[in-house]
Amino acid sequence: MLRNYRPAPRTLIHTRTNSRISDNFLYESELILCAAVTPHRFVSPICHVTSDRARYNSVAIFLHWLLAIAIIGSLCVGLYMTNIPMSPTRLKFYNWHKWAGILILLLSAARLLWRLLHNPPPLPNSTPSWQQLAAHTGHGALYVLFFAVPLAGWAYSSAAGFPIVLFGVIPLPDWVPKDRELAELLKPIHQYLAYALAATIITHVAAALKHQFVDRDRILARMGLGK
Repeated sequence: MLRNYRPAPRTLIHTRTNSRISDNFLYESELILCAAVTPHRFVSPICHVTSDRARYNSVAIFLHWLLAIAIIGSLCVGLYMTNIPMSPTRLKFYNWHKWAGILILLLSAARLLWRLLHNPPPLPNSTPSWQQLAAHTGHGALYVLFFAVPLAGWAYSSAAGFPIVLFGVIPLPDWVPKDRELAELLKPIHQYLAYALAATIITHVAAALKHQFVDRDRILARMGLGK
């Protein structure tokens, strides 16, 4: 019966007791209780309760998913618009792509500020140290690319002589002066940074799914998916 028993990571178990019993004793006690009530190939809910401390707060979760939608949408539009012949439709998609880039910049700044002011929940104790390092490195790369991709696109648009008018109403200043040679240099930089962002996002999602369905440490609950 205990061969297939998978207790929840220690950081996901909480208790309402106010006694001063040590954390180690409480943890071992809950493991014994879970083992006693957990039948073969079934995990008792008591073994997978997620505390508030193990989850991001509601603002962080909202910014995470809103930014994810904006980035994925912008990447899809960017891939699609390059295959459209020169026409008003092509120009419309280019404008949408630029507007999405500005929104991504604003959302990224808001998310970074919120992250600096609010510590993220710790990773499960069952996560190996090398995976924790990889997670921190991946998050750092994502934040860098959140800013680098739209800023490079903004600079390319300015150098090419196409100012950004947000929503067709708010003109934004040119980030660099009009320069055809500079535009030719910035165009592939913007593209390769976008590819790097897409690859980093795919790796991030794959790692989260691996933790959720292979390691079964309920990592997705940190971002509001499940309990």
